Amino acid sequence: MHFAGKVWRLLVGIKDGLVLLFMLLFFAALFAILTARPSPAQVREGALLLELDGVIVEERTPIDPFAALLSGSAPVGEYQARDLVRAINAAASDERITAVVLDLDRFMGAGQVHLAEVGAALDRVRAADKPVLAYATAYADDGVFLAAHASEVWVNPQGGAFVAGPGGNRLYYAGLLDKLKVNARVYKVGTYKSAVEPYTESSMSEPARENAQALYGALWEEWQANVKKARPAADLKLVSGDPAAWVEAAKGDLATAALNARLVDKLGSRTEFNERVVELVGEDEWSELPGAYPSTQLAAWLEDNPWPREGREIGVVTIAGEIVDGEAGPGTAGGTRIATLLDEALDQDFAGLVVRVDSPGGSALASEEIRNAILRHKAKDIPVAVSMANVAASGGYWVATPADRIFAEPETITGSIGIFALIPTFEDAAASIGVNSDGVQTGPLSGQPDPIAGFTPEVDRILQASIEDGYTDFLTRVANARQMTLEQVDRVGQGRVWDGGTARQIRLVDEYGGMADALEWVAAQAQLGDEKWSAVYLGDDRSTTDTILRQWLIGEEEAGGRDVFALIAADQRAKAGMVLADTQRLLGTSGAQAYCLVCPSPARARVQGQRSFDGFVAKLASLFSD
Repeated sequence: MHFAGKVWRLLVGIKDGLVLLFMLLFFAALFAILTARPSPAQVREGALLLELDGVIVEERTPIDPFAALLSGSAPVGEYQARDLVRAINAAASDERITAVVLDLDRFMGAGQVHLAEVGAALDRVRAADKPVLAYATAYADDGVFLAAHASEVWVNPQGGAFVAGPGGNRLYYAGLLDKLKVNARVYKVGTYKSAVEPYTESSMSEPARENAQALYGALWEEWQANVKKARPAADLKLVSGDPAAWVEAAKGDLATAALNARLVDKLGSRTEFNERVVELVGEDEWSELPGAYPSTQLAAWLEDNPWPREGREIGVVTIAGEIVDGEAGPGTAGGTRIATLLDEALDQDFAGLVVRVDSPGGSALASEEIRNAILRHKAKDIPVAVSMANVAASGGYWVATPADRIFAEPETITGSIGIFALIPTFEDAAASIGVNSDGVQTGPLSGQPDPIAGFTPEVDRILQASIEDGYTDFLTRVANARQMTLEQVDRVGQGRVWDGGTARQIRLVDEYGGMADALEWVAAQAQLGDEKWSAVYLGDDRSTTDTILRQWLIGEEEAGGRDVFALIAADQRAKAGMVLADTQRLLGTSGAQAYCLVCPSPARARVQGQRSFDGFVAKLASLFSD
């Protein structure tokens, strides 16, 4: 009986512990739900504080709650470019905001079109006679670009600036695959279609090098022109011409070198920077911290300035990230998901449709699924425009072909009209370990395709013919859409990638402009005149769960900036992610691909895996700690 009593007390203790745990979880979830959405009451007179702790993207990726809570890494912070532009535009005209503060200490980058859009919005704030101040411990290319649009740029004396310019190396695996005796079978059309080269070559081919040099050269010219226009005093020739001599002239002091090149205006600690902001917007009467100033966070400001929803509606569908088959996304362009969004909106009385593309392409099948869904809207006799963001290449151009009008920026990367498929076979690897294949065939295709025994010549011919037919389909769609002959499209096709300026000259793009220009064009074509209209983003619903997870996993990221060495190390860590992505592309089950390899990686992809967190239990405990 004494033993039974002990067991009973143990079971009761376990029960009470579980009840307590579930009560804690319940109240923690209740607290999080009640505080997840910012309140407009959090808007204060003073500065709009933009703490860009992460990357600027076209479409934010939702957090998988199970993966996030069980994994050992936190997602990167993401800020939609359209949200930032909306927030900054509202700050320019709102009397409550007297300054905009850019905290770029942990800014991880953005595409060049997004940088230009946010920079132009900051220019509008300055045109309204409101100061824009930027601060960081260290600035890389993207940070320098944004900071150039500020009226005052500060850098920590222990930091500096590091301007590298676009381009760089990628990895080639032909030698490794030879050693592993893996046969990467390639089926492609396009002299410049270089997406398969990492698996078949040990270095960049001359056509790919020629294309990359032209593309990155144009992007670099646009980068310098934008920074020079925003910050005429900046000595970019000094920075990019002989960077080692530039730094050595400052005796290795990177912060002083940045000041000498007039990339920044002042050296100072964060406290000194905050005290400067206090001079402009006043002290925070609710805080006793040194240099505290009244500020409004981005989330609260967006809540206070929602998208207008009045008048006729213009639908906007976003195609962001790699185009894949199925339901993936947002942040990845799942063909079925996007087609469903478009089909569900068919019964809405849209005055027109804008397709916003920020994608290097991907699955040809999914691209066609999206294209057909766009055509179903076009069949309603409404105007359809495409607005290209950073990248609209390969499959990203495929989905643009139904448009009545294509808008792009000079920094946009587009084209890459080509198609390929990649299938590994292991006949040599199997033979090297004593595994052989034999059997009976009733015809050339019996037992084929066989990844272990290898493909027969007939299989290779069939697959190559299928890819060539897919390329003809691609050419035909572009030719019909752009009123060109197949020969004309083929001359600018062949997988070649173009910057937006050149793409306009060769008729792949109609005119320069961003999202606002595309919307205004659709409104004009719909003959709305002075009638009010508003944009409706399909699938732009943010769940409370996603907001909570972002607060828990990202919102409590440790404070502090990164110096130049940390910025360089972060770039190197991204190489590991490239190896994983390349392996998945080789061994995955993807079909025919319309994908652009030479296109720069999206900012999101460049920084994956750079954070860590202590797990769900630690986050839960932190809610109840001092």
